[in-house]
Amino acid sequence: MPIRMQTLKRDGSFKLPSMVLGELAASTHPTRLAARLDPALSAATLVRLQKSPRLQPRLTALLLDDGMDLDGSGWGPDLVHGHDPRQAALFAGSIWHARSLLKLVSRSDLTVLIEHIGAEAHTFGIRHQAQAIATSLIADPEKLARRIAHDGLACLGAWLGEHSLLDRHRVFLRLPVGTAAESPATEHRDAAGHLFSLVLAYLTTEVPAI
Repeated sequence: MPIRMQTLKRDGSFKLPSMVLGELAASTHPTRLAARLDPALSAATLVRLQKSPRLQPRLTALLLDDGMDLDGSGWGPDLVHGHDPRQAALFAGSIWHARSLLKLVSRSDLTVLIEHIGAEAHTFGIRHQAQAIATSLIADPEKLARRIAHDGLACLGAWLGEHSLLDRHRVFLRLPVGTAAESPATEHRDAAGHLFSLVLAYLTTEVPAI
């Protein structure tokens, strides 16, 4: 069953502090904002809206369905600790397909793969090859990159499903509409917790957040 952004109970209050509202609005992927406002809006217009301190509280209320009664206490890093959730998903996907990474050895194939997923994700997957999930091998580097991204995002969505609604929103809003994070399969739910424990251990100790 697909994971969907749930509608929050409307009670007319929205008490998050302005800094938090600004963070949420500014970090939202433009496709999510466009889906709420007008899909015809240009990217430049969306960026201007997101950067407006005056509009940020209203945009955030719209994105969160205008019903969260919070005072902002205990507000800390999001579930991926400020990192790009798509990058975190690539790390998880690289572990998932680590067996294929090991078999991809030609310089030309590696160049293509790394252009898509980055050298860091490639190295991370190989480092955790013992935790690989996929048993079938993918020899085509572009197809492998697509599968890494897909399965990584699906694991991210499954992992987010185990957390609170607000915590899920804080990460989901930073992803474009329509990714595999919205429809993880059972196999992703079974593996997500373990894979993301490895990803988070790496992100929180070795990679500074941007």
